Amino acid sequence: MVFRDTPWPEGTPCWVDAMVPDVQRAVAFYGALLGWQLEDQGAEYGHYQIAKVAGRSAAAIGPKPADLAMPAVWTTYLAVTDADETAAKITEAGGQLVMAPGNVGDAGRMAIAADPSGAVFGLWQAKDTTGIEVANVPGTLVWNECMTRDFEGGKAFYTEVFGYRADDMSGEGFSYATLNLNDRPIGGLGGLPAEVPAEVPAHWSVYFGVSDTDTSVAKLRELGGTLDGEPHDSPYGRMARVADDQGVPFNIISVSGS
Repeated sequence: MVFRDTPWPEGTPCWVDAMVPDVQRAVAFYGALLGWQLEDQGAEYGHYQIAKVAGRSAAAIGPKPADLAMPAVWTTYLAVTDADETAAKITEAGGQLVMAPGNVGDAGRMAIAADPSGAVFGLWQAKDTTGIEVANVPGTLVWNECMTRDFEGGKAFYTEVFGYRADDMSGEGFSYATLNLNDRPIGGLGGLPAEVPAEVPAHWSVYFGVSDTDTSVAKLRELGGTLDGEPHDSPYGRMARVADDQGVPFNIISVSGS
């Protein structure tokens, strides 16, 4: 279990949110699946919903703007001390700004960007809101990774912009590296396998912890969610690729309750 009440170190995944067509439907789905208590932030913030686990912020759900062309997804936000400075680094390294840095009230300053392969992620410069306050237990964020069709280019981009050390774990038939800060892995970078359909874009993925993956998959199906492949064991826990009842993809992985 990780508790955090101060800003996360530069480059660390510090927040995740989903912009969905039907917020109340998502509130019901994730509340039942992950045990979230969701708190409406009011009309001023578009009825953005903060998910709480044990009274601490774990994630959020918000309404997807009707004019937004991109699909509904979970977005990973990386902590930065200066969103404008990091935004400049992103464009210098070949990435793009989807949304320029801007203030979110007194909560912080944010931006949305895409790496050179098109994988979208956010930047969060904390002010009053530091980001995730609990992680690595059931119902909370456990891991974030970027899946790309340009593995070497991805390593170069994220290393240049965020100062990661990429520890390559690739083997026969797969490409993968952990992204490390101060000798600690904070996320991953993988190559999309050749068999993945071309229409699947480069993307950042989120992993939420559950007590038992198979039980959670059964619950997810009851709630109208879908499974992409079968649950499988990994050195880090039993996991599954899934989507909610509005088609938003994410991953679940078994973790300890403490």
